[in-house]
Amino acid sequence: MTTTSERPSATPAREVSKRVSQSVFDGSRLRVVLLVDVHDGAQQQFLEAYEQLCNQVASVPGHVSDQLCQSIENPSQWLITSEWESAPPFLTWVNSEEHVRMVEPLHSCVRDTRSLRFHVVRETGGAAPQSEPGQRRLQAHPRIGDGLIRHALTFTVKPGSEKKVAEILSDYASPEARVDDTTRLCRTSLFMHGNRVVRAIEVRGDLLAALRHVARQPEVRAVEEAINPYLEQDRDLDDQESARMFFTRAALPAVHHVSAGDRQEGLRQALYYAARPGRGMRLAELLARADSESADDPASPVLRSTVFQRDDVVVRLVDVRSEQGAEAVPLPARVAAEVRELLDAEAARMDLITDRRSPEA
Repeated sequence: MTTTSERPSATPAREVSKRVSQSVFDGSRLRVVLLVDVHDGAQQQFLEAYEQLCNQVASVPGHVSDQLCQSIENPSQWLITSEWESAPPFLTWVNSEEHVRMVEPLHSCVRDTRSLRFHVVRETGGAAPQSEPGQRRLQAHPRIGDGLIRHALTFTVKPGSEKKVAEILSDYASPEARVDDTTRLCRTSLFMHGNRVVRAIEVRGDLLAALRHVARQPEVRAVEEAINPYLEQDRDLDDQESARMFFTRAALPAVHHVSAGDRQEGLRQALYYAARPGRGMRLAELLARADSESADDPASPVLRSTVFQRDDVVVRLVDVRSEQGAEAVPLPARVAAEVRELLDAEAARMDLITDRRSPEA
């Protein structure tokens, strides 16, 4: 189990490779925005829950400050903002069981929430801009994305059920790719290793809208119901709280994406890394750094790589030029040695169950 004591390496903010379209490892400060819609009559309960949460989060490593704001137009709408030294300590906390327990009192008094995370790229006013640039830890340049948002889910199934689960997950009709005028499902890749399942999706547009759209599709709902008896973590999709808790724990955020710039599609592979307790973020950072270096090497088989991480689970989704594939433990030797020290078990290539692309992706 990951604890909130893990700190990222002291990586200074710097100009980053233009091949990297997404990364939490820049060292720049993080601003987190939580939009909250509170049930009518539950404002006092919400305030009490926030005060308790605020007192607890103040001691979390990497936390700097937070604010609670109420809409001047709609009193049921609230905004919670917080600032963090960098993204890794926030992600370590927000993806932990400690956080799940900490925010539980909020759920009974809110109708809807939405969390947004931003690196601080520029700022004006106050004392901070007068500091040295290196102390401000701001990004030198904003990233140029590729228009895709990447996200994954991971969960485990009961030992002995792997073959049946693979059959269910490989044999279903694809959901409607179009979500709305601005959002589209582009690709879904599903892998298994032992009894662990990883489902990675690529979305153009609004990720939250896409996830809600997928959850409503009858084809997907039928598959989710079919695998329910085989899951190690029980869930009831008809119970909103049960479903929310399952998908909260299953979320596997993308923490780094790099592309070599080659437009060829390549072969899709996934590698699974079980980190030692509390070392998942550091492991993800090392793999991300190695893949960024590979993207600059024309001889590397890596075309694109996305690193996903939550707690002690790290997954690399890699598109490669040939069957040879990417090295599970990257070179140079010094980096490989540290990666192996962080692993709780050997890195493993996952079995591809299905890889589906939208015709218009």
